[in-house]
Amino acid sequence: MLLPSILSKKKAIGATHVAIDIPTGMAAKIKTRTEAYTLASDFVDLGKRLGLNIQCALTFGDQPLGCGIGPALEAGEALTTLMGGGPPDLRDKAVSLAGMLFEMVGVENGRAKAEEMIDSGKAEAKMREIIAAQGGNPKVKPDDLPVGNERVEVRSERAGKVIWLSTEDIVRIAREAGAPREKGAGLVLHAKLGETVHKGDVLFEIYAERSSKLASALELAKQLSPIVLTKKPAEMILDQVPEKLAHEKAFSLDR
Repeated sequence: MLLPSILSKKKAIGATHVAIDIPTGMAAKIKTRTEAYTLASDFVDLGKRLGLNIQCALTFGDQPLGCGIGPALEAGEALTTLMGGGPPDLRDKAVSLAGMLFEMVGVENGRAKAEEMIDSGKAEAKMREIIAAQGGNPKVKPDDLPVGNERVEVRSERAGKVIWLSTEDIVRIAREAGAPREKGAGLVLHAKLGETVHKGDVLFEIYAERSSKLASALELAKQLSPIVLTKKPAEMILDQVPEKLAHEKAFSLDR
């Protein structure tokens, strides 16, 4: 249902050129490049039948994009990025995909054009036009978006480098906190792949609208430990099973 769900909407609004983002990696729905190439080929083939010029981008999907997880946190982060700030990986992906679309319609050096639209404020202005057209406040600022009053920091118990983030576990914790039903709930990541963490550094923050939800999410976070750090450089073993198994994790069986 993925193909008709996406492309029927593009066709219905009269689109002629479409850029499709296919996040690929262990943390994404599409796990391997083989799967991604197959899906991309299907998109392009169906697009031709519908008279759509389609180009797909296989993008890095081994960790969450940006730092915010949850409706208000993600919306604020997106607006901040259009205003010239935001996480570097979110900006990079945005200008890369926009640049690809620009080049599909004949614009030279599309990425530079996309960068210019953010830096000049044109992208932000267009976003605010869209907000106004949908009945929202076009003057809204990122800080105006309310997040949960209940908040807790999860800190690292030791130093190391981030070598793995479990997107699945991060999503489970965000849901336990109340997201996406409760708009102010979610997580903010402070450590991502490859970054060095010192003992006591904040790994992530949990936001909730209710104290009971926060306590439940914190307990789950302690059980899951979604951010994995290296130990000493010479130690390649991350954990031992079953001797060191402290909790049960759900797993899926590929058929």
